[in-house]
Amino acid sequence: MGNNGQSDKHGKNDLNPWLLSTINSLLQKINPQILKYDGYYSSSKNYTQKKAGQSLHNLSRNKIIEIGGRKYQIKGCAGQGGFAQVFKAYVNSDPDDVVALKIQKPPFPWEFYMYRQLDMRISDKDRSSFGFAHRMHHYSDYSILVCDYLSHGTLQDAINSYVVVGALMEEVLCVYYTIEMLHILETLHAVGIIHGDFKPDNLLIRYARDDLTNGEKDFCERNGPWHDQGLCLVDWGRGIDLHLFPDDTVFMGDSRTSGFRCIEMQEKKPWKFQVDTYGLCVIAHMMLHGSYMEIEKKASSDRGYVYLPKASFKRYWNVDLWKSLFGRLLNLNPSEDHKKILRDLRVAFQDFICSNPPMMKKLKQLLLKQKASLCSS
Repeated sequence: MGNNGQSDKHGKNDLNPWLLSTINSLLQKINPQILKYDGYYSSSKNYTQKKAGQSLHNLSRNKIIEIGGRKYQIKGCAGQGGFAQVFKAYVNSDPDDVVALKIQKPPFPWEFYMYRQLDMRISDKDRSSFGFAHRMHHYSDYSILVCDYLSHGTLQDAINSYVVVGALMEEVLCVYYTIEMLHILETLHAVGIIHGDFKPDNLLIRYARDDLTNGEKDFCERNGPWHDQGLCLVDWGRGIDLHLFPDDTVFMGDSRTSGFRCIEMQEKKPWKFQVDTYGLCVIAHMMLHGSYMEIEKKASSDRGYVYLPKASFKRYWNVDLWKSLFGRLLNLNPSEDHKKILRDLRVAFQDFICSNPPMMKKLKQLLLKQKASLCSS
């Protein structure tokens, strides 16, 4: 934001939002804002100098590191990328105070900025679907992001639990998680944020502490235990804040994420929200078929063409529902209100479960079974 409270708008159309030069330019503009955020701690020294030779490389189990006056006991590596490692850690060796430490070199404050934008823009009711960062320690050589730790695995783990035994996820579970993903993107895009890396290992599973209710109203309105059940979207390093760009901005650039490059990236065309909606389609395909999605271009009735998955739908699925999802999200027209499309699809998927009480009962049973299976492994 500028001094007058207006967003600093960046660049021209057709830019790559993930280029280091783009991100550095944006960070330079918003740095005064980041410095004021609650939980942001910056040091001009590097971490190893400040901590008398302590290294953040090769952290072994039970090693204790000190960051910002707190001691973190490393309990294991929870994930690893090209520039970052994520560790499960106990704060001050307390097993009841568990966090995720994302340690990145070179330092990268952008993700913390995105988390604080989520804090400001997402309603309290929906906030638990998007992960939470407590603090960021920014040194000259490393950044350390301290986040909530969710222990119940990812949607990728849930998909794999079926693939390894040669089975497919039950359709009602596929429908439920598709509702969750539609709701997440509908909420996110409505506040001018794109995730940019929408894939199943970035969707953590949340389980309700209390028994899930049978009421369709609670289910549809996400009340009671259904509010605590669902998915949580994390890893905001590729997040895009549309408030920093002119309204008509579209993007170029390739995510280079195998299996998740939207059609526009594949055809070197400009894209915007498609980077997320295509990811949703790939995940739905993985749940239904146990494999990544391949698409084909088919002639349409209006002498044009449409993109559809190559794999056919099983006869006993709700074929019309799935055809609508893939048909609409793989062929988004820039002039359409895609948020309305997300909402209409979500309502149709919710109606599929709510209009069938035995389906709701089966969903509850499968979620309990999944929780017992994933949380014990």
